[in-house]
Amino acid sequence: MSKPLMAKATAVWLIDNTTLNFRQIAEFCGLHELEVQGIADGDVATGVKGFDPVANNQLDQIEIERGEKDPLYRLKLKFNAAAVGEEKRRGPRYTPLSKRQDRPAAILWLVKFHPELSDGAIGKLVGTTKPTILSIRERTHWNINNITPIDPVALGLCKQSELDAAVQAAARKKAAEGAVMTDDERRKLVSTETSLGMAPEPKLGGALDGIGAFMGEEEREAPADFSDAESFFNLPQGDDEDDEDEDR
Repeated sequence: MSKPLMAKATAVWLIDNTTLNFRQIAEFCGLHELEVQGIADGDVATGVKGFDPVANNQLDQIEIERGEKDPLYRLKLKFNAAAVGEEKRRGPRYTPLSKRQDRPAAILWLVKFHPELSDGAIGKLVGTTKPTILSIRERTHWNINNITPIDPVALGLCKQSELDAAVQAAARKKAAEGAVMTDDERRKLVSTETSLGMAPEPKLGGALDGIGAFMGEEEREAPADFSDAESFFNLPQGDDEDDEDEDR
């Protein structure tokens, strides 16, 4: 574990019972230095009872003594074998009660803008169940008409790095399967073997050549003869002479 249990309560105890500076307490408890200063001023964690890290086997007294003598010393959390692997515990993501009502909007956003994501990937991102995702995909959710798609990152349900990693993983999976998602992402997601086996896209020059195949070689290659263009504008001379004779 990178920080002790009950970090703020531990910070309260260290402020009240040691001469450690705010930076040392902040680094040990995983808090911001200004937050520790706010605790000392009584503006933060009001009413929180101090939690003794020494009595609870999280910090050795000798560490406190070293920190009090050296302002640059960093306190070391006591090793706890029972806590090894605790941060890697598998299971559904915990979503605070205040944000659980935002999950349908996040699911609809993911389904709409990232259809390549599987139900399992969406469930890990926003901490929901597959039946809920399926009901939104099939638009059978009881409140589907009132749900507006909202980015889960903006809602605070997941991090942008987590969303990017999930999308990239889905893209790699699609590419490995050789599946085509959209026209824009076709070249990106289709496997190399499939891409090389695809017929080349038609070009404008090739289309014109195809049209020329239906024309005779003489008609396509022989230039038009406009040397006698004046004949289109000159009337026959014989008709003019006859008209003059009649006038006389």
